[in-house]
Amino acid sequence: MKKFVMAAAGGTLAGIVATTQFVGPLLAQESEGSVNVYEQLDLFGDIFERIRAQYVEEVNEKDLIEAAINGMLTSLDPHSSYLSPDDAANMRVQTRGEFGGLGIEVTQEDGFVKVVSPIDDTPAAEAGIQAGDFITHVDGDSVLGLGLDEAVDLMRGPVGSEIVITVVRDGEPEPFDVSLIRDTITLTAVRARTEGQSVVLRVTTFNDQTYPNLEEGLAEQIEAAGGIDSVNGVILDLRNNPGGLLTQAIKVADAFLEKGEIVSTRGRDPQDGERYYAEPGDLSDGKPLVVLINGGSASASEIVAGALKDHRRAVVVGTKSFGKGSVQTVMPLRGEGAMRLTTARYYTPSGRSIQALGVSPDIVVAQPQRPPNAEEMEEEATGRPTRSEADLRGALDNDSLSEDEIRQIEEDRARAEASAALREEDYQLAYAIDILKGLSALGPNVVSPLAPGVTDEDSAEADGTDN
Repeated sequence: MKKFVMAAAGGTLAGIVATTQFVGPLLAQESEGSVNVYEQLDLFGDIFERIRAQYVEEVNEKDLIEAAINGMLTSLDPHSSYLSPDDAANMRVQTRGEFGGLGIEVTQEDGFVKVVSPIDDTPAAEAGIQAGDFITHVDGDSVLGLGLDEAVDLMRGPVGSEIVITVVRDGEPEPFDVSLIRDTITLTAVRARTEGQSVVLRVTTFNDQTYPNLEEGLAEQIEAAGGIDSVNGVILDLRNNPGGLLTQAIKVADAFLEKGEIVSTRGRDPQDGERYYAEPGDLSDGKPLVVLINGGSASASEIVAGALKDHRRAVVVGTKSFGKGSVQTVMPLRGEGAMRLTTARYYTPSGRSIQALGVSPDIVVAQPQRPPNAEEMEEEATGRPTRSEADLRGALDNDSLSEDEIRQIEEDRARAEASAALREEDYQLAYAIDILKGLSALGPNVVSPLAPGVTDEDSAEADGTDN
């Protein structure tokens, strides 16, 4: 015991000596770093004064400082930026669900404005703007070299005014111009409808109204169908949804989960991490769930898709999502402005980050420009329209079926034709409906065998992982 105590004492003493020996250099390095920072700030002041005094034209000092602040923030990543008082006010309005503009969510890539997704029923969507499009000019003025906020300012203007944007699109040989009329963008966060026996929830954004709209819309569709037993499943359509509020994403995922982690966030300091868990209760009563995503599904959309996929609660269908796995915190500043700063990364329940990778669907289904039509293909191959026995003059009647049976066959045929028409209009959605039909045929409590899933053990391991 005496040897152990001495060894411990000796170790402590050695630690004290080592600390004493290194404290001088460490203080010197810290002091040197501070001096360098102050020198750089002095340099900034010198440049500011020279611009103010010697630039060829008189400059607005306030705009100059705001530009310097925004440059500092945008140099960090594409999602950090300075919000002027007007921009901060507009952002607060957007989260409430109404704002003025074209109806597109954008980011910046290679100096140009890249469309994350158009918003349903807006000038941009109606004009055919697509996720992945690059906007290179606004009213003939190049956006190259402009900050994202500056480029967005060019696209803003009075409601009813015309704007011409130049678009570069993958697959198109030349840039082309698109003329749009600015409008007041009123977002309907969730549109609910029923296709056959499947409830379709089209979620366009995550604002303050998203979860209340989803809860109300789902309940209305279930009631109209005659109860939950008349519904074979739910399709959560997150395509071209650019994201929004983290709190709403958590609520939407929780709407279909009984338990387990939904998402975790981790900042630079591990102690600042947060974990969010589902509470008991499933709005769909455990019915099969399909989630639709594409390259325009970003941020909050990916949180929802990732959580439902990891818990094997849903089959995810479509194409790879956008891959925005970071969290931005909006911090108020003096003068009514604000700073949008990337403060954390978020992780799906299995501990995976989707940053720059996106959420991969369980079943990859691309949206063709025009899905093949079997009858048209046959007509093209034979050179004549397709005909059936019933089309022949003098064909015999079917004497083996009653009128009720014939009516039932005709109703089934009408439903099949409606499904075929939906494939022409929206192939991915029709595919999702077919999946629900298949899962419904297999019986209750069916989960996707394609998703990896998260077990209690996985969640426990994730608690001790720092990525």
